[in-house]
Amino acid sequence: MSERALSWPGIARLGLVQAAMGMVVVLMTSTLNRVMIVEVGLPALVPGLLVGLHFAIQLTRPRMGHGSDVSGRRTPWILGGMLLLVAASIGAAAATAVMATDRVLGLALAAVAFALIGVGISASSTPFLALLAERVDADRRSGAAAMTWILMIVGIIATAGVGGALLDPFSYPRLIAVTAGVGVVALALCCVALIGNEPRIAIARSAKDEGPKIGFREAFAEVWAEEGARRFAFFIFVSMLAYSAQDLILEPFAGSVFGMTPGESTQVAGMQHGGVLLGMIVGALGARRFGSLSRWAALGCAASGIALLGLAASAFTGSAGVMKGVVFALGLANGAFAVGAIGAMMGMMHEGRGGRAGLRMGFWGAAQALAYGLGGFLGAAGSDVARWALGAPAAGYATVFVVEAALFLAAAALVTRTPMAARARDLSFRRDGAAALAAVR
Repeated sequence: MSERALSWPGIARLGLVQAAMGMVVVLMTSTLNRVMIVEVGLPALVPGLLVGLHFAIQLTRPRMGHGSDVSGRRTPWILGGMLLLVAASIGAAAATAVMATDRVLGLALAAVAFALIGVGISASSTPFLALLAERVDADRRSGAAAMTWILMIVGIIATAGVGGALLDPFSYPRLIAVTAGVGVVALALCCVALIGNEPRIAIARSAKDEGPKIGFREAFAEVWAEEGARRFAFFIFVSMLAYSAQDLILEPFAGSVFGMTPGESTQVAGMQHGGVLLGMIVGALGARRFGSLSRWAALGCAASGIALLGLAASAFTGSAGVMKGVVFALGLANGAFAVGAIGAMMGMMHEGRGGRAGLRMGFWGAAQALAYGLGGFLGAAGSDVARWALGAPAAGYATVFVVEAALFLAAAALVTRTPMAARARDLSFRRDGAAALAAVR
């Protein structure tokens, strides 16, 4: 392990940043979504557009990454982004309360708040991923990817459980107070994660590593000209489009086709998340036997495509048990894909000219955000259109699942053509697997 590299406990501590972001974002995308629809009485399209807005704003990720490259420090960007994210989340909760008495004003305030949420995520997440990749040795990338994303999911689960309990009995002042409380805890975790974690690497960066400090447009043009960076961005976009398209339709699918209650369909979604967690662990361990992180990402994509074909078929079997099993398998495959893709992203961050690591991470993060926002909308809209055209809910949902499967299979082919895949034979992933095993023990 190099001097600059983090130990496993250090990776876990730095991963608290990801957990903190998950804690805040889940309130914005889940809790406020429900309050706007149920308590305020807005159409579901409204919170959907607000969530889409925060994804659209994340197209600023490349600029944020470039800013952290030029400044030579990631920590101020991460802390500043988290502070803005927390402040905007409190503003979004307050805007939701205003909607109850003045919808126009409340919606205007919410639009500003969700836009700032997107800026905060961009400013914190992109430099964080760049810092993580800089501090982790190549043989620990799969384990680091699994560990940080598992911490994020744990943060989401903890916030959903504790925050949900504190929200009852519901009132708008209580909603604002809980949001503020979660934000304060998230900021504290972020500070604990970052204290002392960057100075050594900041000092160790040489002028050669940083490269010339040029303007954003020129730097972005250089990264865009890198064939490997473009190919990887296209892979991320296609795979995340497939990954996110089922996000908003899984529970409606369980209710419409299998007659499940809201509680039962929520349990189905929980099974998928459980599969994702297990898949991430399996993905980290799998690096011990499989040839490379890019191949593991391809395997996860291919398995996700097969699972989605099974989910489409389950719509016509009438068996809820079969559907639940396939949903768990889909989560397992999604988790394996995520670990492989994130690990490969960390490995490719320093490809090409020096001093562009944060910009590359932002470029790929923007592709992810655009695909995620677009995928959720197209998945929901596509199921409605297909159901209307085919005359049956089962056929409508199955059509969307088949399209998603095709996207995942296409992504599996794309990732095998990245520069990292081409050099896979030069890397010792048996050693990587042993390190990943140590991470999850």
